Formats: sequence, structure tokens, C-alpha cells
Amino acid sequence: MTAPVLGNLGWRPAADVPELLAEPVRTALDDLPAWAVAIDPTLADTAAFCAEYDVPMAASANCVIVHGKRAGESTYAAVMVLATHRADVNGVVRKHLGVRKISFAAQDDAVGSTGMEYGGITPIGVPAAWPVLVDDAVAQAGLVVIGSGIRGSKLLVEGADLAKLPGATVLGLASAV
Repeated sequence: MTAPVLGNLGWRPAADVPELLAEPVRTALDDLPAWAVAIDPTLADTAAFCAEYDVPMAASANCVIVHGKRAGESTYAAVMVLATHRADVNGVVRKHLGVRKISFAAQDDAVGSTGMEYGGITPIGVPAAWPVLVDDAVAQAGLVVIGSGIRGSKLLVEGADLAKLPGATVLGLASAV
């Protein structure tokens, strides 16, 4: 299997480097074709990562965890958007989840609920009950760099494969920044 070329990184099959994945990600990867690479954890934030490793922002997708409430019920969801886009959390995401109030999940809640490091959270391996909302631009993007569950590595997957994750729904939920 030939490794893809993206940026100045040496991508390897994720199954060959399980130490580069958070436990929930390792468990959830199954047969999903994914590549992984170690990075400097201080460069995990998208802009710094893209600049250092020569990866276009349009080939990076970010996962944000949102928390909504309605009538005392809490809902968490993973939202995937390209790094060049901004999710319409208060509009499209809130309405899709059917909640009255929505916000980005508190860091401690996101980390504790996912078992992943802040800055490395990915939709692969989030709790099974959570919806995974994938912007249509991510699903159509081809190869995208996403988190691996830890700050010290990244995953490379087909955006269309993110749309096939359990609980995933593709929506037009973002606009270009």
C-alpha cells in the first residue's frame, strides 16, 4: 500500500503505529483506511501545523465538540468542518440537534467524555450515542488531516469516509471564513 503524499510528512498506515492514536481512536478505527504521522505536539493547532508541515488549510478538517440543552436534556455532538470554514453552530447545528441552547463543550467535558487530548479530538472514537455532523465540504474534500486523539500525531483520511462513521450525518453546516 503506497503512502499518500501530503505536506512534508511521512504518512504510515495507522494500524502500523497504534502508539500514535488515543485508545478510543485505536478501538474505533476498524477497517477505516487511515494514515498516521507523529508531529511536534506544540504544533498540533491547525494554523501552526499547516505552516510547519506544508499542508494546505483546505486539506485540514477540525473537530469541535458542542453541547446542547433542551428541557433539562443534554446532547453532545462532534462537528467536522474544513479549517477554511466556520460551522454555523447557533443555526444549522442547533436546529439539527433540536436543542434550544448550544455552545462549544467545556474543555474538561470534551476531554473527559471522549478520552482524547484537547487539540487532538477527532470524530473517530467519540461516544457511540453522539451524532457526528460532517460538513458537506469535508465529505467532498478528498484526503483530509484530522486529529488522532492525541496532540503528538495526526490522521489522514478520506473526507467521504468520515461521512460513513457511526452516527454521521452530512449537512451544509459551514461557510468559508
